[in-house]
Amino acid sequence: MSLRPVIVGGGSAGMAAAIELARHGEPCVVFDEASRPGGVVYRGPLRGGVDLGYLGARYSKALSALHKEFADCAERIDLRLNTRVVGGDKQRLMVLDGDEYLQEIDYSHLLLSAGCHERNVPFPGWTLPGVQLLGGLQLQVKSGVVKPLGGTVIAGTGPLLPLVACQLHAAGAKVVGVYEACAFGKIAKESLALLNKPQLFLNGLSMLGYMKLNGIPMYYGWGVVEARGEGELTEVILAPYDARWQPDYSRAQREPAQTLALGYGFIPRTQLSQQLGLDHGFHDDGYLRAQCNVWQQSSQPHIHLAGDMGGIRGGEAAMLTGRIAAVSILLQREVLKAEQAIELREQYLGQLAAIKRFRAGVERYTTRGTRQLELPRADTVVCRCEHVTRGDIDLALEQGVEDMAALKMRTRVSMGDCQGRMCVGYCSDRLREATGRLDVGWLRPRFPVDPVPFSAFQQPGAEA
Repeated sequence: MSLRPVIVGGGSAGMAAAIELARHGEPCVVFDEASRPGGVVYRGPLRGGVDLGYLGARYSKALSALHKEFADCAERIDLRLNTRVVGGDKQRLMVLDGDEYLQEIDYSHLLLSAGCHERNVPFPGWTLPGVQLLGGLQLQVKSGVVKPLGGTVIAGTGPLLPLVACQLHAAGAKVVGVYEACAFGKIAKESLALLNKPQLFLNGLSMLGYMKLNGIPMYYGWGVVEARGEGELTEVILAPYDARWQPDYSRAQREPAQTLALGYGFIPRTQLSQQLGLDHGFHDDGYLRAQCNVWQQSSQPHIHLAGDMGGIRGGEAAMLTGRIAAVSILLQREVLKAEQAIELREQYLGQLAAIKRFRAGVERYTTRGTRQLELPRADTVVCRCEHVTRGDIDLALEQGVEDMAALKMRTRVSMGDCQGRMCVGYCSDRLREATGRLDVGWLRPRFPVDPVPFSAFQQPGAEA
């Protein structure tokens, strides 16, 4: 075939896939919307001379190793940065390049490694300036761009909370406290599963030791109920949660803060995989995800999935799934024989198995409580694009709405520029609670999946 394989997403999964292809002499094209590859986990600083020592020696070593390996293969990798894939079908992609012109790109094989976005949890005051998502704050710190001023409260669930707390403190920011919504006993029950990755387990213990040594309090079974401020965040209201995450408002406490960082997990970015017509299913946590087999092949065998699109398991797992997808592409293109491909795949699957067991333990202890859905008041905005409130959603449910399509028509949720990225999680959770069904439908994304300027349709060099 004359067409090259195309990789959408230059994060850890996409970089590992490109490296694997290049090692076997196979050139490829990599599209990434950022100004440098690496994704959220391994992008590194956006300018020279930034010392990332505060992120730890282990992270710095992994970052350097991945970028060096990628650079060594550069002659076989056509890396196109500042480029967004805004749509496509089973044979071609629509790409908005760095000069903001639309192009059609044909491909023989496609790897989708577009990553994920963070889960939003609405509550009174969540739209205040100063309230942000934990992954976004970590990206700022990792990029060496900015760090929060004043006190920072970190809340949510999962191992990312203490990690970001330690990174912020080491970078010179003030961390007021870390509030883990799950009870400590629930986490302790998963110790056996977490020991599948002993280094990560020990890193977690060392982070807790660092926090204690530096006076950063860690609260288990506590969560946010409200954020307050006039024009910007000045105060966070927190309360103890029960097993279903029902807050005890009688024991609520106030915490002065200028930044509130929230981490409630991640959702795969399925806009493009949906547009390509791939088969999808629902995760136990309620989100939609594209389906793939042990070769990372989707329902269309020439289209592969890797990284968070194939399962949210972290950077190390993302690289392994990227390599497996690349091996499958090499087999399909007859670069590798079946025996060679199977041997490589089994090697990578063996390394992935321990990570899967570790992540299963993490998912069990970070299971969200259903009472979190009650945090927003009637006037709390849920869909920021269309200014749809919880009251609007409550009314639609009372009127008999039972699926996402009907809720969209009744309330206009997801009709804005973000196409539901901000609100679809809460809305689908509410529908599942109201109907008792896991599958309440999803919202198929429109073309383009991201906004494009009118000038994108003008040919380069043409008169306006």
